[in-house]
Amino acid sequence: MLRREVLVRDIGIEMLDRRSFLASAAGLLSAARLHAASGPPNILLIVADDLGWADVGYHGARYRTPNIDRLARTGAELNHHYVAPVCTPTRCALLSGRYWSRFGVTGPQNEQAMPFGTVTLASALKSRGYETCISGKWHLGSLPEWGPLKFGFDRSYGALAGGTGPWDHRYKRGPYTRNWHRNDQYIEEQGHVTDLILREALAFLDAPHAKPFFLYLPFTAVHHPLNEPKVWVDANADIDPDRRQYAACVQHMDDAVGKVIAALEKNGLRRNTVVVFTSDNGGQGRAGNDLKSYPGEYEDGLLGENAPLRGKKGQVYEGGIRVPAFVNLPGRVPARRVDAPIHAIDWLPTLTALAGYRPAGGLKWDGRDVWRVVTGQGTAAPRDLYWKGPGGRAYAVRSGEWKLVVEGEGESRRTELFQVGDDPYEQRDRAPSEPARVTRLEQLLAEFRKSDNDAVVPRPAGGKKSKAGQ
Repeated sequence: MLRREVLVRDIGIEMLDRRSFLASAAGLLSAARLHAASGPPNILLIVADDLGWADVGYHGARYRTPNIDRLARTGAELNHHYVAPVCTPTRCALLSGRYWSRFGVTGPQNEQAMPFGTVTLASALKSRGYETCISGKWHLGSLPEWGPLKFGFDRSYGALAGGTGPWDHRYKRGPYTRNWHRNDQYIEEQGHVTDLILREALAFLDAPHAKPFFLYLPFTAVHHPLNEPKVWVDANADIDPDRRQYAACVQHMDDAVGKVIAALEKNGLRRNTVVVFTSDNGGQGRAGNDLKSYPGEYEDGLLGENAPLRGKKGQVYEGGIRVPAFVNLPGRVPARRVDAPIHAIDWLPTLTALAGYRPAGGLKWDGRDVWRVVTGQGTAAPRDLYWKGPGGRAYAVRSGEWKLVVEGEGESRRTELFQVGDDPYEQRDRAPSEPARVTRLEQLLAEFRKSDNDAVVPRPAGGKKSKAGQ
């Protein structure tokens, strides 16, 4: 069961700003102490694709995820870790520290997502002397000229686009069909996508490192299309036939995570490597409620599970935006459950602070340094969070334990209010009985929306975005 989180509510803005400042200052002090104790840590950021809340063993899944479970159990389990409802937006948030809507990004897309020159997690760490590597799914611009090397990575490998075929490594349609690359140059290789991503990560970890490193490991698993090696399908013979491929994909990825951790240990890197794990959005399949999807945009079916959370991928209910996540660093991140809200936008300010990075003005980060919250050295300051769903068809804000969900426009506009501390499954709409709170959160939503599209990629006159691609 989920526990009610205790948060300070209805606090004046002056006090809120003061507490936020003090929390940031304390986070920088904590990071400085870690840096001084052992030098800047290595950073491993693992991202699963479409892994739902109920798709891991420690949340009750039937699928076997022993490596993920062990890391969550021995580290800080992030019980309220939020992301975007879909993939490209979450990747924007992770690498930029900003809400995806600031870049005009709201759904899966193949076009360049962030302007050249954007300070990313990779470029900030590189400025501190880090080696930077990505092995896996990029999906922030599906052509080589928009690839990872343009955004701070020294080394890149894997899928440029989304929805990658597990054996042919092709994207499903259009000018982005050719997809597999090394260092932003197309290549052809044989093998299953999970094994290839793992192979590259292991080669990077086995190489000598004179400097600290950042390894970004965004798997294509467990995104469709699914076509797992027979060994993994056979290993899940006890799973229902209609879910066996999915279970095999989850277990295959979990095994890859275990091999990466083993490589850290073998190479003497484990005790100075911060491991962060998250999914990019909720699962596509069954949820705590049978809610409508957006027809024609997301494939439904027996894929990722989010129950008992309400909603799924593409929606701003909890099942679409709250995902399994944890931080693991032996000896420095205690085994504990963190119930404070943490968001994908927080990882850039948090991880770069550990590296001793001090941002210049004007970066407009929406995230905050949450290291002291993760490690239990400090308490979470009150905060507000914001989501813009695919195409702007839905929005949400969370302030303390209250969450407002808005769908549609004009006469079809629907507003719901949930007290997610007491009602984590969003079963009771409190909007009719709390009109003043709805008004206050509507105003907060309007404030958040004012900064949308302030960093949109310049496009040629008359240029249009193509249809979204997963």
